[in-house]
Order: sequence, then structure tokens, then C-alpha cells
Amino acid sequence: MNKKRKQHHEEHLDESWLIPYADLLTLLLALFIILFASSEMDSKKYDSIMRSLNSAFTGGSSFFEQPEVVPVPGEPATKKKDADTTSEQADLKGAQQQQIQKETAELQELKQKLDQYIQDNKLSAQLETKLTNDMLMITIRDNALFASGSATVKPDAQKLAVTISDMLTQYQQYQIEVAGHTDNVPIRNAEFETNWDLSAKRALNFMKILLQNDKITADRFRAIGYGEYRPIDSNDSADGRSKNRRVEVSILRTIKEGTTIGVAENR
Repeated sequence: MNKKRKQHHEEHLDESWLIPYADLLTLLLALFIILFASSEMDSKKYDSIMRSLNSAFTGGSSFFEQPEVVPVPGEPATKKKDADTTSEQADLKGAQQQQIQKETAELQELKQKLDQYIQDNKLSAQLETKLTNDMLMITIRDNALFASGSATVKPDAQKLAVTISDMLTQYQQYQIEVAGHTDNVPIRNAEFETNWDLSAKRALNFMKILLQNDKITADRFRAIGYGEYRPIDSNDSADGRSKNRRVEVSILRTIKEGTTIGVAENR
């Protein structure tokens, strides 16, 4: 009886050793897979995996918890955007510079016409022209336009206004400002209470003559009176006060220059 039990027991051998053996094979397979995958990676990715594994075994943060930003090949987007903006600014600056040069040539041409008219009619003591970075300004002494204390344009001065308006018809793109100025001597008559009133009325009356030309559009013009508050000379002398009493017709640039270009005067 004992012999039969012994033979039956030997038929069922202890197979518990297979469990650690299977685990060992699994670990070896995983190692071979990692080694194969590593052989296909570049050095940077391999180093990253090694750091991740090392961190995992030592209890630190893994590679996957703190991913590194992989730079995209090519030019960074911010630099490209900055380059595009710089290019647009350069194009705009170039276009503006061309416009400035065009306007300068046109205003110089108009100035030459006015200077020739002043010379031919011997009006250099009464008129002068000046080209700046903001405008072409025609300055007319008040004694050439008005009687003392009056805002009525003299008949001879009306011819001057007509001549100026004829020239302006060739330059329709510019805005025109007509400004009146006085000295600081208070005005005393029934028509005007202050120098403000006198300067504004003189500018308005002269502008109205300019606008009698059908080829000129009124929306380009404005009249303004500055009174005694923008003198160009001292009011302490008769000559200085005479210079301060004036009407200025300004042809305004559409784009202002950073520096003054070719200031030339006819005195």
C-alpha cells in the first residue's frame, strides 16, 4: 500500500521553480527590446531615456513627468514675425520718403513761380516765400493788402490773390491755411473790438478772393486769426510791428519731414 502511494506522489513533481524562471525570461526580453530601441535612437533621445530610467530607479521624477521641449527646426516664429514687421516698416518708410521727395519737388516748383512773380512785379519788400519741412509759406505784409485798421482787401492786392489762386490750381492735393496776424497795439474802431477780430476777418476776406477761382475746391482751405500772439519780430519798434502785421498763405505738406529741406527765402 505504501509503495503505491509513493509512486503516485512522484508523478506530480514540484514545478514552482518555473515562476522565477519565467520572470527572468521576461526581464531579459524587456532588456533586449530596450537595447534594440536604443540602437535606433539618436544620442539625445538615448540620454533622455537613460535619465528617465535612472530617475525612476532612484525615486526621482521621471522623464515623462518633465518633458523637454523639442525645438522645431527652422526659424523661430517670433523672429520671423519681427522680421516681417521690420520689412513692412522699411517699405512704409521708403514709400513715405518717396512721397516727401515728390512733394518737395512740387513745392520747390511752386516757390520758383512765386519768386519769379515777386521779382517781375518788384514786390520783394512786401512778399516773401519760405519752404520748410512743414509747408511752403507765402508771407504778405498787411500794408500791401489792407488800409490801416481795415479788413477790406485793396484792389491791387486782389490781383495778387487771383495770381496765387491760379498757381494753386495746379497743386490740388494740398491743404491751404490763410492766417491773419497783427501787432500788439490795441485796435480802436467801431468795426473790430480786438486784434483777434481784425486778424480773423483779414484772413477770411483774403481767402474768399482765392476761392473765387472755380478750379479750386473750398474743402482744401481754412482761415484763422492769430491776433498779436505769434509775432515774428519785436513790437518795440515801428519796423518790427510792421513785420508782425501780415497775412500768411501756407501750402501744407501731407507728410512732414524729420528735417528741414532746402529752406530758401526771397527777401
